[in-house]
Amino acid sequence: MLSTAPIRAYIPVSNLQRARKFYEQTVGLEPGEVYGGGVIYTCGGAEVFMYQTPNAGTSQASQAFWQVDDVEAEVAALKARGVVFEEYDMPGIKMKNSIVTGGGAKTAWFRDSEGNTMAVSQRLPAR
Repeated sequence: MLSTAPIRAYIPVSNLQRARKFYEQTVGLEPGEVYGGGVIYTCGGAEVFMYQTPNAGTSQASQAFWQVDDVEAEVAALKARGVVFEEYDMPGIKMKNSIVTGGGAKTAWFRDSEGNTMAVSQRLPAR
């Protein structure tokens, strides 16, 4: 059944060349196989397929997140490489240095070169 099959994420992009530059040079992903007009990346053992589509950047929800051990360090490193993090001003959400703490995690969101909302998130120990 599907519970034992690997699941792969998609990153929809409107401009493959621009998106590759962002993910490879700014985020630091290493490209793998070029396949079906897109590119496969491996992140922490999971595969992500970047493909070109006119629907890129249209989702209002987060596209994906990287689960990291130290969200503050990742945010600082990505900011140093030019990534701009979202700053949300909403009731019940308190941000500190672009990071929200709540729901058992510390999370920071950014938009990629194609308008997709991505995130880095650190799970907090259970209380």
